[in-house]
Amino acid sequence: MCNYLNEVNSPEDIKKLNTDEMEKLAEEIRQFLINSISKTGGHLASNLGVVELTLALHKVFDSPKDKLIWDVGHQSYVHKIITGRKDEFATLRQLNGLSGFPKENESEHDIFDTGHSSTSISVGLGIACARDIKREDFNVVSVIGDGSITGGMALEAINHLGYLNKKMIIILNDNEMSIDKNVGGMSRYLSSIIRNAKANQVKDQIEKILSMTKTGNFIYKTADKFKDGIISKFTPQDCDLFESFGIKYYGPIDGHNIKELIDILNKAKNKKGPVLLHVITEKGKGYEFAEHAPDKYHGVSKFNIEQGLKASTKESISSHVGKKLVSMADEDDTIVAITAAMPSGTGLNTFAISYPYRYYDVGIAEQHATTFAAGLAKEGMKPYFAVYSSFLQRGYDQVIHDVSITKKNVTFLIDRAGLVGNDGETHHGVFDLSYLNVVPNLIVMAPKDIKELDLMMELSTEIYGPVAIRYPRGNSYYIDKGSYDKIKVGTYEVLEQGKDVLVLAIGNMVEKALNSRKILIKDNISPTIVNARFLKPMDEDLLHELLKKHSKVVTIEDNVISGGFGSRINKFVIDNNYNIKVENIGIPDKYVEHGNVEQLFETIGMSDEQIANRIKNLLLEG
Repeated sequence: MCNYLNEVNSPEDIKKLNTDEMEKLAEEIRQFLINSISKTGGHLASNLGVVELTLALHKVFDSPKDKLIWDVGHQSYVHKIITGRKDEFATLRQLNGLSGFPKENESEHDIFDTGHSSTSISVGLGIACARDIKREDFNVVSVIGDGSITGGMALEAINHLGYLNKKMIIILNDNEMSIDKNVGGMSRYLSSIIRNAKANQVKDQIEKILSMTKTGNFIYKTADKFKDGIISKFTPQDCDLFESFGIKYYGPIDGHNIKELIDILNKAKNKKGPVLLHVITEKGKGYEFAEHAPDKYHGVSKFNIEQGLKASTKESISSHVGKKLVSMADEDDTIVAITAAMPSGTGLNTFAISYPYRYYDVGIAEQHATTFAAGLAKEGMKPYFAVYSSFLQRGYDQVIHDVSITKKNVTFLIDRAGLVGNDGETHHGVFDLSYLNVVPNLIVMAPKDIKELDLMMELSTEIYGPVAIRYPRGNSYYIDKGSYDKIKVGTYEVLEQGKDVLVLAIGNMVEKALNSRKILIKDNISPTIVNARFLKPMDEDLLHELLKKHSKVVTIEDNVISGGFGSRINKFVIDNNYNIKVENIGIPDKYVEHGNVEQLFETIGMSDEQIANRIKNLLLEG
């Protein structure tokens, strides 16, 4: 049996294969993906669904001259394999290894760095406009998922593309899933097109009839707009949305039929204006476990191929938050929960089951989610928006303009704060303390462990105004240090009393501070460890008391140093004329790559041992 995958090292090798050979290659690639990802972890189901589509794209187009742009990027593994990186797949998402997303510095075939959704059409249109300005000749293809096209940015780009009428192809990869099941009007619309697939068959039949007569052939060749008008008279209106924007629509297309894909891609390639190809794929195709549960196999850790994923016996912090919110909603019927297409990831799937009429999944639309929450709050509800730290960045204007200025009663449950690991720089939540620090009227807190997180969520129900609670990715953990009584707004707590240096840590960095203290005690260095659980407001009374007793201060945060918790302490020291030395420990002024979280802390000088050494060095400076 011929092993086609061994012979594929570049897109040129795909062009040598016939359809039958490409189908066999698709089977080999699926098995390669399953085998490889089972060892490294990664995005499995989404990549299993785009094998034939990716092969067809590289058969028809000439990458990197033709620009293939992958939205989000978690569906780009097959593209990486074809473009000469299959031998590096053992390093996928590992420190110094292949990224799980397209990276410009990794290959000339990766046209644009992506990690968040809904960007590919905007990027593609920008490239198409630059191409035309420079009078160059190449194709631009933006691949976007059905979940990502619900994002406002994608719809803005479609609107602009239709207006500019640029030659460009959009591949809408429709598997009726983003990470969790798709929701919303766009999802219903696309589903209706699939149900009414005969619409496209009617179009093809009319085009064929027109081309068979002299008059019809003349119309077909010279009056494209007139032809579309005739066709639309006989075609159900289900696919008029994209055409109303001025974008030619073809579909639905079987995303696992290589011959059909090649034919339609060649047809789209020869169109002058913008084209959208609606391709239907099956997320998880080729691996039974993933086919039956594509949401669970979207992003996976290492797993046994024969047994599939095993349910974790440990409770995640996200899951704990979801359960806690349900218990709070049991006591307060004004509490509502909001997610932006991440019910499982944020733990709100349990809330959705318990209170379906007080739960809202808005799709990939963080801007809308934030202002939607403000509207709910306006009418006396208590909305909780659970969102990843790096995703809330997309709703930043709304946090300021629609929530904080008028003190709306909205709580942001900021998941995946700090370093998140293998997804890398696009997903690390290392900016939230800085970008929230400058927002007036906003209370920002970060718990040291799961019990303190519960207390903060309870406290949020007593606060009238905007609140943000940030917490890391991972399993629930309990430090068992300090008090677990009811928390007052803006209060810190001293966990360990020392004499040599004052260490102020926020959030899950409290655990690192305590671990570093154990190392320092062996060298007869006795730090005072403070759980500074509020970014704002600060515990000014306690700070004054402690700063009068210590001449050296260290701050620790899993956020960029610029503008974050340490910067806030620096300002307090300067404003109050304290003559003391402050050392800020946090994320340096650079993007942190992908890898295991503890490895990443090591690379930026924030392991327990490195923190202890930095404290020692501060004391040695005298």
